[in-house]
Amino acid sequence: MSLQFFISALVLGGISSFHCVGMCGAFAFSIPTQNMPDAKKAFAILLYNFGRITTYSVLGLIFGLLGRQISLAGFQQWFSIIAGIVILMIVVQNFFKKPVFHLPGYNAIAASITTLVSKFIGKPSLGSIYMLGAANGLLPCGLVYMAITGALAAGTVTSATGFMVAYGLGTLPAMFLLSYFGFMIGIAVRNTIRRVVPFFVATMAILLIFRGLNLNIPFVSPALSPEKISVLCP
Repeated sequence: MSLQFFISALVLGGISSFHCVGMCGAFAFSIPTQNMPDAKKAFAILLYNFGRITTYSVLGLIFGLLGRQISLAGFQQWFSIIAGIVILMIVVQNFFKKPVFHLPGYNAIAASITTLVSKFIGKPSLGSIYMLGAANGLLPCGLVYMAITGALAAGTVTSATGFMVAYGLGTLPAMFLLSYFGFMIGIAVRNTIRRVVPFFVATMAILLIFRGLNLNIPFVSPALSPEKISVLCP
């Protein structure tokens, strides 16, 4: 994986961490570290976050395999458009606070993940704390979907996995500080972050759609090479 690709994943993770603070703060606060010595508390919080990063890396591996097949088939253009539309649908649902669009199996999957998370909340063992983080990494999140899109475009399984690991590392500083010094981040600040992030996600989704439309706009919608176009439009 190139350094530029790695840095892009870190930056996306850093931006996503503000969303995590607003949306996943409750899980960060649920880590039972109140009575732990400082060193053990720090280790437990790191373990929780490494659980999330483990899940992200597994997702990168899975979607890297899928992305490799998409790359070989020459479907990157259509996938970019579809991914952007799906992410916009999720954002719209969040705004309306009701299921305007129904993704098959979405509610069942979300309920199963929530049940899994609840099994580890409040349990002080280090294994449970790690599993809480791993389960938290599965929760539906528009910015994680954005990162997965980047992993799909990586071209190789190794790069896709590395992209998701770098994304997770980008979220680590803010999430660690939230868990360790959570009282310093007020509810009003978290609510403000929660309101702003959907606009960022929607913007990124629109950029994905533009990228797939092949509009020959530098950086926003670069033109595909004739070879790729011939594959996409035989």
